[in-house]
Amino acid sequence: MSEELNYSKADIMVVTMARLLKDAENAFMGVASNLPFFAIWLAKELYNPNLVWLNIPGRVNPSPSYAPKSTVHAQLSHKGTASVTLAEIFDMSARGELDVAFLSGIQIDFQGYFNLSHISDGTRIMVQFPGGAGSALICANSRRVILWRTRHDKRTFNEKCQVVTASGNVYKVVTSDVVFKKDGPTLQLESIHPHTTFEEVVENTGFPISPAPFTPEPTNEELGLLREFDPENVREIEFLG
Repeated sequence: MSEELNYSKADIMVVTMARLLKDAENAFMGVASNLPFFAIWLAKELYNPNLVWLNIPGRVNPSPSYAPKSTVHAQLSHKGTASVTLAEIFDMSARGELDVAFLSGIQIDFQGYFNLSHISDGTRIMVQFPGGAGSALICANSRRVILWRTRHDKRTFNEKCQVVTASGNVYKVVTSDVVFKKDGPTLQLESIHPHTTFEEVVENTGFPISPAPFTPEPTNEELGLLREFDPENVREIEFLG
């Protein structure tokens, strides 16, 4: 573990997800997807210039001139090469043509299922979540799904989701503290971010995990590109509040 880390949790999450796109044909991000926005941008800048970027505003391969605070901002359409509708994204997924999709959940369980629906106490709904929209279709039909979550605790990562909003082709789960990989029917710990320890991760995970190595740290090149593109630290928004 580094004695002194010169990057944030947002930085290592963005960089880790960008590296997962090195061989991707295309990648789709939905609304409220701040960290995937930066991951796809960084992957195209540094690793995979031929990656096809698809997004909710409906543009293919945008070229944002700065980092917007909203993932439905006009910058997500800036200099795009073509238009695409959400219905066409669903069709691509159903045909098996959507390579990577970024999704998330309020709860993520041992099998990689996730809950965006609600938490109930018997027949009474205690907490209502935003709902899955098209995530059930996209998760089941995309070739690889990367789940991300900026919170890592037992309320999020538990043995079994109370409600399964979606399940499917989960490839990796990138959190504020670790990377999980889907290995067979269950999630397995792949790496631990250097700012934490295995013992802390065990304490904050509601299912069994085994020791894993540290996640490779961001390089100066990766951090330099992010900081130049995002001097106002918009990538930290998901960690606020």
